[in-house]
Amino acid sequence: MNALHGDPFNALGDPHRRRIVELLGTGEQAVQDIADALPISRPAVSRHLRLLKEAGLVIEEPRGTQRIYRLHNDGVTAVQAYLEQVWGDAAARLRLFAENASGGTGDSATTVPRQGRTDEPAEDSAG
Repeated sequence: MNALHGDPFNALGDPHRRRIVELLGTGEQAVQDIADALPISRPAVSRHLRLLKEAGLVIEEPRGTQRIYRLHNDGVTAVQAYLEQVWGDAAARLRLFAENASGGTGDSATTVPRQGRTDEPAEDSAG
């Protein structure tokens, strides 16, 4: 991921920053509009926006006396691609496991093996 300075996942670790990203997901907004939607001060919102900007998730545009923020498509796309790569593989494995566990395909070659037989004594790992 090509964040400017910060890690987008660290930036998204704070609930206020996640809420800011949600708000900006509906469209660009001025700092004051974001502050009005959150239970924190405007200076605190500005600090959160700075961290999101450093992480490459938002873009700032001056308009007159206001600063307008919007999501940065490149940063959001990089996070999305990373999550799809990581969780896409895991989701595919989970789907296969669920199908096998429920007998979804009926193919004995793809069934999940049993962990052990009940007629065998358990091994003592303390040894």
